Amino acid sequence: MAASRNRLSPDLLSRVGDFVADRVPAHETVCVALSGGCDSVVLTHLLSRLNLAGRLVAIHVHHGLSPNADAWAAFCEGYCRKLGVPLHVSHVVVARDDGCGLEAAARQARYAAFAEIHADCLALAQHRGDQAETLLLNLLRGGGVTGAAAMPVERRHGSQRLLRPLLGEPRAVIEAYGREHGLNWVSDESNTDTGLTRNFLRHDVLPVVQRRFPGAEGVLAQAAANFAEAVELLDELAALDWASAVADDGAARLTVLRTMTPVRLKNLLRHRLRQLGWQVPVAARLDEFVRQLLSAGPDRHPELQLPAGRMRVAGKRLYWLAGA
Repeated sequence: MAASRNRLSPDLLSRVGDFVADRVPAHETVCVALSGGCDSVVLTHLLSRLNLAGRLVAIHVHHGLSPNADAWAAFCEGYCRKLGVPLHVSHVVVARDDGCGLEAAARQARYAAFAEIHADCLALAQHRGDQAETLLLNLLRGGGVTGAAAMPVERRHGSQRLLRPLLGEPRAVIEAYGREHGLNWVSDESNTDTGLTRNFLRHDVLPVVQRRFPGAEGVLAQAAANFAEAVELLDELAALDWASAVADDGAARLTVLRTMTPVRLKNLLRHRLRQLGWQVPVAARLDEFVRQLLSAGPDRHPELQLPAGRMRVAGKRLYWLAGA
């Protein structure tokens, strides 16, 4: 499989075809996320040309944030009808006052809608430019190695696998495919709003960087791939450490955890939290919890409260208590 993923294909359709053939078995179904924008329109068109008859569906998430939202949904319905791809339109309510910002709230609502679709794989249309933006955004927010790895080309999302077939492609290649095949798409007016952080990076920051470093987008995307390899190695180490520390009840034995360096222990705890789907705390909180865990006497029970539950030491073991 590794060799087939390194094939150089002559055109975008062949590259996406190779990607799908390598990752989607013949019995699995694929749902493509269709916003109506150029990237998702092209990805839907590409997937419709592959051997996915009866296994390909699309989802359009209606966020209700734009006065054009109904028109975008109608466009997607007509486009999918033309391609012969079944479409599900999911209407969501975006929380505007939860403190995480509108972009993050819309993303959360969108992924919740994706999780409701009965499909083995979810195909997303992020491209190389999106990857470069994500790397910069995560670094500016103080992200660690996982943040610097940006978006993985494949990952699990609940019962689904998320796939990004266009992640290595420049936006210009995607647009050229769309023009070549006479495709139309919609334009989201919010994409030009530089008050939104990602748009600020896209329109005001990256063009300046590109003028000084013409290959910046590709270099940043390659850097993300390099960081992703480091993340894979750290995850492999954490899996080995978890296998040696886990007890029969699913807790971790303190006697094993306390043989680890603080850095190695933090790596294991982050890995375990991601396995559970819990939010990883900021570095300062995790540092303090590890310090307490390594130094606490037998009468002490260090605890770290998180949105999904808590990590708590009790009876010479570390427990993950959901919803507690």
